[in-house]
Amino acid sequence: MLEVVLDTLKDSIKLLPFLFVAYLIMECIEHKTSNKTKEMVQKSDRFGPVLGSILGIFPQCGFSAMAANLYAGRIITLGTLIAIFLSTSDEMLPILLSEAVPFEVIIKILGVKLFIGVIAGFIIDFVIRKIRKKEEVNKITEVCEHEHCHCEEGGIVKSSLKHTLSVFVYILIISFILNTVIYLIGEDNLANFILNKPIVGPILAGLIGLIPNCASSVLLTQLYVSNVISVSTMLAGLLVGAGVGILILCKVNKNIKENASIIGLLYVIGVVAGIVLEICGLKI
Repeated sequence: MLEVVLDTLKDSIKLLPFLFVAYLIMECIEHKTSNKTKEMVQKSDRFGPVLGSILGIFPQCGFSAMAANLYAGRIITLGTLIAIFLSTSDEMLPILLSEAVPFEVIIKILGVKLFIGVIAGFIIDFVIRKIRKKEEVNKITEVCEHEHCHCEEGGIVKSSLKHTLSVFVYILIISFILNTVIYLIGEDNLANFILNKPIVGPILAGLIGLIPNCASSVLLTQLYVSNVISVSTMLAGLLVGAGVGILILCKVNKNIKENASIIGLLYVIGVVAGIVLEICGLKI
């Protein structure tokens, strides 16, 4: 249990700079930019899925958390958020590198995640623009009201710190509960759920990917490196796995129905992509 506590603290502390930067960006946009600048930020979001997917493939466990905060404030679009969630790799890349997986194989895996993230992001934004007659306005003020942070008091740095600490405590508690459950169940037992199960494998891997911390990406990548599961099954789980981004989304975005829809959409895209890749006999 001591290891569980230490891992929880380590993983949660790593998120602090990402959370702080996200809230600092939101505060700057809310308090320091003109209406014209805000409009430029919103219009530039049409290309958000590309930039988000590219940034997401780098091993930064807190980037999805930053994206969730920015989406809650409507600084980025839903398509960009999903693109980031799908491309986020968490611990996958460090594990592949440490296991001396050939560089070309790593590039192909990252390329698949990047491609799926970009395509899914563009499609989602295209559909939303067709359904909605006008662009959503940013909701940074609503986020502040929901957190009761009184942003006008003490400046943007103090306000950003308040947001960061509030969410950090939330992550710390939830992560400890999740890590304890995983410790009690055992990673080997979780792995047995997805062994030697064609089609069903990606579905079960997607469920493991929904575990909102870095443990799921570690488990799935280790199983792939050990030749226990196929690359398509691993990708299904890793596409769904958005790290703590899902936790942050549920914390800062008060629309519960919307959060459930986003999580469901993420799961469906990841699992369907994994099944299609498996049917096509993807070999990397």
